[in-house]
Amino acid sequence: MAKINGLWGNIFHAHEEAGIDILQTLKGVPIFRELKSSEIREFERIIHHRYYKANETIFWEGEPGVGMYIIQHGDVGIFRGKDTNAQEELARLSDGDFFGDMALLNEAPRSATAISLTESHILGLFRPDLFGLIERHPRLGNKVLVKLADMIARRLRQTNEELQEIRIKMNKKEILL
Repeated sequence: MAKINGLWGNIFHAHEEAGIDILQTLKGVPIFRELKSSEIREFERIIHHRYYKANETIFWEGEPGVGMYIIQHGDVGIFRGKDTNAQEELARLSDGDFFGDMALLNEAPRSATAISLTESHILGLFRPDLFGLIERHPRLGNKVLVKLADMIARRLRQTNEELQEIRIKMNKKEILL
């Protein structure tokens, strides 16, 4: 990012670069990938910027889901288990990764805890803002909802395949016993 030099610096240049950086980050997320730049800019307007210190909790397992998060810069760990001393790390995410996307569809309790592992800049897309955008731009909202549903369906299919593999392995062990 350009350094602003007091009185003579272009104060708008740094903001322009930050906007391009956010646009590129959003384009990397599957639900935005096929959108035109002008459509992504509609989402850029409703994105919330959050900054977390290392080891700061983004959300806790069990609390209501309010939206999804996209990592602009930093590292986030996803953990399961309410006892902080015995949490199991499920995933480690970094720049461009996203999490919490199911909360855009329902407000079910979070299934895991998200913790910023380093100083992080996180972009938040929250359910009420998404629904407001859907009311203002139904076609755009529908494009994103279809992509979101497709992404969640792919994850469910993958999970089902993994469960089937586990069942087959368990059945083989039972036969051997």
